[in-house]
Amino acid sequence: MDTQRQSPASQNSSPERELPPHVTQDAVVIVPGIMGSELRDTKTGKILWGLSGTRWLVSAWTRRQGLQKLHLTEEELTGATGRIQATQLLRHSTWTPYLRGQEPYTQLTDTVLDYVADPAAVCEFPYDWRLPVATNGKLLAQRAREHLTAWRAHPRHHQALAHRADQRPARLVFIAHSMGGLVTRCALDSTHHDDLAADTRTVITLGTPFYGAVKAAAILNSGRGAPVPLPHRKLQALCHTMPGLHDLLPLYRCLRTGDDVVRLDPGSVTALGGNADLALASFDFHSRQHKVLLPGHRALAGTRQSTWQSLTLDSGTVSPHEDGARHNSDGSLIRDRSGRLVYYSVQGDGTVYRDSAAHGEHLSTAPVQHGDLARADATLNAVIDILLEDEPQGPPLGEPGCGILTPDLVEAGQTWHASAEHTDSLQGLTCTVTDTQDDSTAKPARMAMRDGRPAAEITITDPGLYRISLSTRDGHTVSQLVLVAEPGLDAAEAD
Repeated sequence: MDTQRQSPASQNSSPERELPPHVTQDAVVIVPGIMGSELRDTKTGKILWGLSGTRWLVSAWTRRQGLQKLHLTEEELTGATGRIQATQLLRHSTWTPYLRGQEPYTQLTDTVLDYVADPAAVCEFPYDWRLPVATNGKLLAQRAREHLTAWRAHPRHHQALAHRADQRPARLVFIAHSMGGLVTRCALDSTHHDDLAADTRTVITLGTPFYGAVKAAAILNSGRGAPVPLPHRKLQALCHTMPGLHDLLPLYRCLRTGDDVVRLDPGSVTALGGNADLALASFDFHSRQHKVLLPGHRALAGTRQSTWQSLTLDSGTVSPHEDGARHNSDGSLIRDRSGRLVYYSVQGDGTVYRDSAAHGEHLSTAPVQHGDLARADATLNAVIDILLEDEPQGPPLGEPGCGILTPDLVEAGQTWHASAEHTDSLQGLTCTVTDTQDDSTAKPARMAMRDGRPAAEITITDPGLYRISLSTRDGHTVSQLVLVAEPGLDAAEAD
């Protein structure tokens, strides 16, 4: 992260202690993405999602009962929640098929703490990501209002006002990753708190799929076509009746049908393996949400990563594509002189393509994978600038760096490749492999040209969760998490 900027010691919460000048008086709410909150069984206290240690992670995805308790019950589907409680933001690196690796939110939280007047100004909002965005949005609206009220009454808030030119009372700053941006938009719907938007200074979204993600459709389709590894089948079984996952389905015209591209509907969602009722409820919900404005919205999106944008559906099998149709100014699809559709590869963060993460006028990009957006240096520096209402410092977010392409799941002892995209030279390009349990284990991987692109040949003998990082000579690093499982993965018994 940018070390040139002066950082205050946020842990000093004594109201008598003088505050440094580089702090905001505002109240900050951090909202994670799907799979980004730790979930516990309220009766047993057992952690069902978010434990540390790769042994638990491998077991969760490769053992019969590994994720069984996360499946929604009939009671939960009718609104009787409370069996499972979200307790905190993700504190450890984790992994999910298709969605790949998810880095923890600790660095984002620590960065924010350095630029607020007191730790009491920061609210982390964990939520049960299995449930509908609408459910979690209402809970966030209530929690954000309580947080702002408490912070405005805090002694350090009054002290912080003296450091700001306008000396205005605190307002809310939401920092939301992925699905968290949808939850935040729902919270700012006037039907929940008609004055919450007025008390919000800015909303920062990191890779939020405002128009959905093709990966959500691929997850629901797992196991319907060619054989897929057990973890991917387990995720499909978990998500088939999960409202939260259906809330991430593409809303734009993504389904290729002959020489046309249409939107998904409940029938096509059923055909690909989803739930028609959940799809209908989600589409209706999103149709109303597009009218909700995000105050001071600043969207940050990952780019230069291969990202699915459209799909075809043939006999119940989804085939995703890394390009999609685009519109003319009159809303018609762009076609060539022969009247055939033209497909464009816009790319994105590996999960959410760039245009889906854009909502409003302000969009910045960085060469970052989706699961790393809340941890990347470029993102954290942008968050600081927005918190302090400063002009961006240093080079702007843009299109340097490179993309990274890895498998999401490999077997121990298997040889595989991590490829660099958008660079055709080995000069200044380095690759490191790190066990997420111990950063000191970072080891370089030898790179060579393979099929016309730089690639590292990697063999990992011990099961676990590993971070593969590519660094370019322009100072950017892009990383992806890869789960290394025991050999014979497909022989395990499915749910």
